[in-house]
Amino acid sequence: MEKYGLIGYPLKHSFSYKFFGDKFKNENIEAEYSNYEIADINNLPFIINSDPNIKGLNVTIPYKEQVLRFLDELDETAKAIGAVNVIKIIRKEGNITLKGYNSDLIGFQNSIQPMIDPLLHQKALILGTGGASKAVEYGLRKLGLETKYVSRTSAEGVFTYKDLTPEILSEYKVIVNASPVGTFPNIDECPDIPYEYLTDSHLLYDLVYNPPVTKFLELGRKQGAKIKNGGEMLQLQALAAWNIWNAI
Repeated sequence: MEKYGLIGYPLKHSFSYKFFGDKFKNENIEAEYSNYEIADINNLPFIINSDPNIKGLNVTIPYKEQVLRFLDELDETAKAIGAVNVIKIIRKEGNITLKGYNSDLIGFQNSIQPMIDPLLHQKALILGTGGASKAVEYGLRKLGLETKYVSRTSAEGVFTYKDLTPEILSEYKVIVNASPVGTFPNIDECPDIPYEYLTDSHLLYDLVYNPPVTKFLELGRKQGAKIKNGGEMLQLQALAAWNIWNAI
């Protein structure tokens, strides 16, 4: 039986586990999907070598960048982004080749594109600088937006949260939370932006999907902003991962 799984730490709430479990059951696919909660990325080879039936892995926080050094190949998109959330395991004549892909880009870009108004939405703030934020930044630039990261620590070319003035928020009308802040059970937390400066011209997108309306999105909605969570993105990136694993 073919096997697939997810590596990350912690894995308290795994979208992929339920998604693929339901998919395999509903479509009568002879396959299993497992969560591999590893506290150290150096345990990855043990997982891959533990079962010859493992064909592919998803990668989540905090390993989307750390996993790169274990891979033999990267597709062009993953190489450009510098982060991987899908590993295809190719076993041939006793050899194992690990190829990295980024389906986060596909999921995010296809999910946010219908909401973008080219006349209003020309610049975007990305909250967080982790592996997921790299796919977000790449996707927004592919859609023609100028981007800027926002971080808790100062760095060249990056805003801190304290830098966000009314003038900046009037210029950057797309705001994407690419951090885990606000994820269940920490539902009372939200990125520290000045929500009072948001308007009905703003678009707030949260990669978090649990809860469906995070505090970040709720505070934006109160100001009239358009909002969307990461649920659709997760479904689209999971379907893209399945296609990657099963492409001939």
